[in-house]
Amino acid sequence: MSGLIGKKIGMTSIFDENGKNIPCTVIEAGPCIVTQVRTEEVDGYSALQLGFDDATEKNATKADLGHAKKAGTSVKRKVAEFKGFDAEYKLGDAITVEHFAEGEFVDIAGTSKGKGFQGVVKRHNFGGVGQATHGQHNRLRAPGSIGAASYPARVFKGMKMAGRMGGDTVKVQNLRVYKVVPEKNLLVVKGCVPGHKNSYVIIQK
Repeated sequence: MSGLIGKKIGMTSIFDENGKNIPCTVIEAGPCIVTQVRTEEVDGYSALQLGFDDATEKNATKADLGHAKKAGTSVKRKVAEFKGFDAEYKLGDAITVEHFAEGEFVDIAGTSKGKGFQGVVKRHNFGGVGQATHGQHNRLRAPGSIGAASYPARVFKGMKMAGRMGGDTVKVQNLRVYKVVPEKNLLVVKGCVPGHKNSYVIIQK
């Protein structure tokens, strides 16, 4: 699927034509620079590698500098590949937010907020002692019983227990594009998008 790399700016709300308040996410989408063109002859598949958000050259590797120099652009912080572009693009071409149109639907993938080590109530929505789940007695937010006795004498893989939460790649599908603002490279979509403010997201048609 064709698309762009963007940066989550934050959330706001918009009133539609019926006066309903719609929660929306504002994304800075592009301009993305074509940093590499994948072809069937050389790579075995067709795709475009896009770069977004300038990085400082002093922190870049020589490989990154050489890669960006071929495209005639600066080193980029975020690079991703996309397939399925209708138009033909060359190295160094810029793809802007106008690639999207108001009213169409997009899929957006990002890295969810990291929550650190969390217990079972927050991580798996256990009920706590009020609902007395999993055989627990007097420990308010404890997981309770997690296994059997001498057989099978182990805890099965995938058991819902405490652990590190968040920081996963999450894709939200079929978000409607409410507004495209080309002069500011902004994309406004209905609903929420994974990740914290200023995190990178992948927007796909």
